Amino acid sequence: MIRSVITATGSYIPETIVRNQDFLTTPFFSQDGLALATPPTTLLDQFEAITGIHQRRYARPHQQASDLGLLAAQQALSSAGIDPETLDYLIVAHNFGDVAHQSNRVSLVPSLASRIKAGLAIKNPQCVAYDLAFGCPGWLEGVIQANYYIQSGDAQRCLIIGTETLSRVIDPGDRDSLLFSDGSGAIILEACSTGQTGLLAHHTQTHAYEHVNLLKMDKAYQHTDDKRADRFMKMSGRKLYEFALQQVPQVIKRALDKAGISLTVIKKILIHQANQKMDVAILNRLFKLYDQECPDLELMPMTISWLGNSSVATIPTLLDLIRRGQLVNQRIAVGDTIVLASVGAGMSINAVVYQF
Repeated sequence: MIRSVITATGSYIPETIVRNQDFLTTPFFSQDGLALATPPTTLLDQFEAITGIHQRRYARPHQQASDLGLLAAQQALSSAGIDPETLDYLIVAHNFGDVAHQSNRVSLVPSLASRIKAGLAIKNPQCVAYDLAFGCPGWLEGVIQANYYIQSGDAQRCLIIGTETLSRVIDPGDRDSLLFSDGSGAIILEACSTGQTGLLAHHTQTHAYEHVNLLKMDKAYQHTDDKRADRFMKMSGRKLYEFALQQVPQVIKRALDKAGISLTVIKKILIHQANQKMDVAILNRLFKLYDQECPDLELMPMTISWLGNSSVATIPTLLDLIRRGQLVNQRIAVGDTIVLASVGAGMSINAVVYQF
């Protein structure tokens, strides 16, 4: 039986550290354009208590999303000694393409995948490079698509990258902008005909009818004549929280059911690093579906406190850090079965069950 197996991981964590205290003099506004009366220290303390974030990473001015993705891809390839020319597919998940410093204009032509393929100096035209826009679950959906190529016999080796520079598309006057960050992560997925390891099952849903606008592009909160002011990422935080809490555990359970695996055997749950309070609530709700008490939170590794929410990059970055021993008290051993899950704009949710 052919299985899709992760043979390499890589990530790039931007060097610029932006701490919460760096926003002490930043004016924040309500949706109505009114300055928030809450003192900055109180606002930032409240933000950290809810999200768990005390700092995040931003790309350097000369870097764009494709640059970050290239660095993560190079690390994954070099870590396993893989020749880029042997790749059958190069899939890049993102939401905004390349966005230059001090601009929120999106550049999508050529595709980021083609830019990264060129950056890797891949000459083989049989290596198909394309982008995938699927909200925060985009990288995981790229893994699911690559698995289908492998299962069909169309591919032997695929590179899946998640890369984002959210710092370029956030409204500086919106306190929700404190959530977002930049980064990239990548894996190489290969066909394996021996053993029982690899991708065991997955499940994906899109809840567009009622929830399509929970995340969208809209105007800046501060009234301004800036021509860029109508192109900032906005979210309905409370409604998004409630949606995720209700739906994500159900999708994870359906993936586990497809794999014929009980939650009790899962060693790690790698969930999109969106908001610490929300992720903990999702974990609690998942265990309630199995009539179990929530376990020690080491089951669900977190990077959001120091990396923020880098959208499609959060899960592959988290996985790479664990595999390279960069997270304290976190490891994945041979034979461990894990769950990867994400939720985001659209509104889409996906989950993968994977055995190492």
